[in-house]
Amino acid sequence: MPARVSLTRYLVEQQRVDGRIPPQLRLLIEIVARACKKISHAVEKGALGDVLGSAGTDNVQGEVQKKLDIIANEELIEANEWGGHLAAMASEEMEGIYVVPNRYPQGEYLLLFDPLDGSSNIDVNVSIGTIFSVLKKPDGSNHGVSEQDFLQAGARQVAAGYCIYGPQTTLVLTVGDGVAMFTLDREQGSFVLTQEDVQIPEDTKEFAINMSNMRHWDAPVKRYIDECLAGKEGPRGKDFNMRWIASMVADVHRILTRGGIFLYPWDKREPEKPGKLRLLYEANPMSWLVEQAGGMSTNGKQRILDLQPTKLHERVSVILGSKNEVERVTSYHR
Repeated sequence: MPARVSLTRYLVEQQRVDGRIPPQLRLLIEIVARACKKISHAVEKGALGDVLGSAGTDNVQGEVQKKLDIIANEELIEANEWGGHLAAMASEEMEGIYVVPNRYPQGEYLLLFDPLDGSSNIDVNVSIGTIFSVLKKPDGSNHGVSEQDFLQAGARQVAAGYCIYGPQTTLVLTVGDGVAMFTLDREQGSFVLTQEDVQIPEDTKEFAINMSNMRHWDAPVKRYIDECLAGKEGPRGKDFNMRWIASMVADVHRILTRGGIFLYPWDKREPEKPGKLRLLYEANPMSWLVEQAGGMSTNGKQRILDLQPTKLHERVSVILGSKNEVERVTSYHR
């Protein structure tokens, strides 16, 4: 039986072989992974740990916060705030950025995260997760860190990933050289490499979308889903299955595992908003993972990773997954 490769060993090898992971970035990824282990333990305790239910507060998005939202957010901040590798953080749960206190040495990276994606699933024991994205602090920002420093296109990410808390706790990571998956060995307390070079099939028979919003969709999305629902007798000539977990981490993990397409499109309920998902905390890291696995991600009109953010909590329409399906939906928008 081949020796098991830990996350730390994997990162060291990446650093040694091609220098893709500088020491500070390796340290940052390891610290994020440790925070995810602690979040996983909190999730696992559930009602026994008094972590279920609402916290009685709203986040910056105006959404009701769950107790675990706050716990996960604090865990990620506390794990990273001592500095040396990080300059500042931004979270979906916080209105502004969190700058590493000046009593610590300041690093060169910026960390963005959705501390607990899929909060509506917490109390019903369905898979949820943490999404993270790492950017380099722009050159010339020695004056300090500002919100503007975070407004970089997704193509400039240097690391991205998520940790899914389900039957297994799995960390999925890219540093721009493909996608690797690590499963938490609870006995050893470490993440172990379980899959390298993850690839998404170009074609699929599965789509993920909230069908209850059908009456609000724009014509291109409705056309695509209508064709899928028509099955073998329709223009696609094959039957499709629908999957919808209402947790982006879980839906994307399924796509990385066996293919599929995920859609969270613009709709007519809030026509002034370009979409529901957050560009910096959800769309960019997930899009990079999907592209690194051979898939595709657009907002219906252009590549997500080419979008230039204009604000910290910007929203965006997201269509990602198996390449040929995403291209079809995007072509309908054209």
